[in-house]
Amino acid sequence: MNIVLLSGGSGKRLWPLSNDVRSKQFIKIFKTGEDTYESMVQRVYRQIKAVDPQATVTIATSKTQVSAIHNQLGNEVGISVEPCRRDTFPAIALATAYLHDVLGIKEEEPVIVCPVDPYVNGDYFQAVKALGDQAAKGEANLVLMGIEPTYPSEKYGYIIPEHTGALSPVSTFKEKPDAETAKAYILQGALWNGGVFAYRLGYVLEKAREIVGFAGYQDLFDRYHTLEKISFDYAVAEKEKRIQVMRFGGQWKDLGTWNTLTEAMEENVIGEAMMDSACENVHVVNELGVPILAMGLHDVVISASPEGILVSDKDQSSYIKPFVDEIDQQIMFAEKSWGSFRVLDVEAESLTIKVTLHPGHSMNYHSHKYRNEVWVVTAGTGRTVVDGMEQAVAVGDVITMEAGCRHTVMADTQLQLVEVQLGKEISVYDKQKFPREY
Repeated sequence: MNIVLLSGGSGKRLWPLSNDVRSKQFIKIFKTGEDTYESMVQRVYRQIKAVDPQATVTIATSKTQVSAIHNQLGNEVGISVEPCRRDTFPAIALATAYLHDVLGIKEEEPVIVCPVDPYVNGDYFQAVKALGDQAAKGEANLVLMGIEPTYPSEKYGYIIPEHTGALSPVSTFKEKPDAETAKAYILQGALWNGGVFAYRLGYVLEKAREIVGFAGYQDLFDRYHTLEKISFDYAVAEKEKRIQVMRFGGQWKDLGTWNTLTEAMEENVIGEAMMDSACENVHVVNELGVPILAMGLHDVVISASPEGILVSDKDQSSYIKPFVDEIDQQIMFAEKSWGSFRVLDVEAESLTIKVTLHPGHSMNYHSHKYRNEVWVVTAGTGRTVVDGMEQAVAVGDVITMEAGCRHTVMADTQLQLVEVQLGKEISVYDKQKFPREY
């Protein structure tokens, strides 16, 4: 399989666990062992590889998510980086050009596109594979997956097939309706449009050349910011005559709110928390190192992270976004390709951060113009380089760096340190990277 996973989202509906760089697909909330958890993207990637170990998986995403993807999936997964957000048609066109020009996938091969974060079982990706096999036959230019609806949802568009068979030509598309209209669609045999479809690679390349006009992947990448923001449905699917839909009746959930996410949790508590016997239908997710006690609560979600604390009725949690829009603060937690960082304290002229580096990984070699830094190693062993001079570091060592000096740290084992930034202008933009000279 050649599969493109669309990874977007601002992370506001699952605040405070998510933020602008940690969207819902990166939250580790699904239990895999005694004390181990995986995220949506890790779960989906594992399920794809279980169905097809040789699958070529490419994630279409923004630059801000690249480090988190490498952190959770490693460096083997392909990434098509969008220079800026331009909706699904430009993203899919760019990813398709990436598959062809960078990975060398031939135009006659099938490509499957789907969201990065569905909550599904293994049969879903068996159906995804069948979708690609059908596209490879060339009977239609697009083959869609139609999800058999379980209720008259207002969140999804609808596909109305010509007949009720497992594979059918598409009669028409319908926009996201109100509940009553959705009921009427379902009576007509309509299926949810889950944004899953397959095509021969050359088909989308041709469509993209017609609509955009470009010389290849690099040209499209360079001109990406000039492209019209338009969905793939509007630009291509709704105008295509040779189009089929395959039914899928297995489990499929969009875990986009706290209410739906807690339905998929296997346990009521993740992290340090206690509940009394009067609590009913209460879920707690605690990423802070302090205990949470819940008493006498019903139908409530409690979530605590470095970004903040949420206590909400589960139904009301769906309306969180406008409140989170009013919160203006820096990112307090992020996963990077080399590890992660968590902000511990913010003052007017200082910032204190806990940094964790994975074994064998290192930060970029860089400098800061306006701030000094002090590192205190609290766990593990590694090496630092300050202005070209390398030294081994272990627990208790203190490294100081004046503004302007070049520095990095490399982890030999799992390495933790507390970083204190000192200065009147502390900013994420105050960073200059250099090639390694050591």
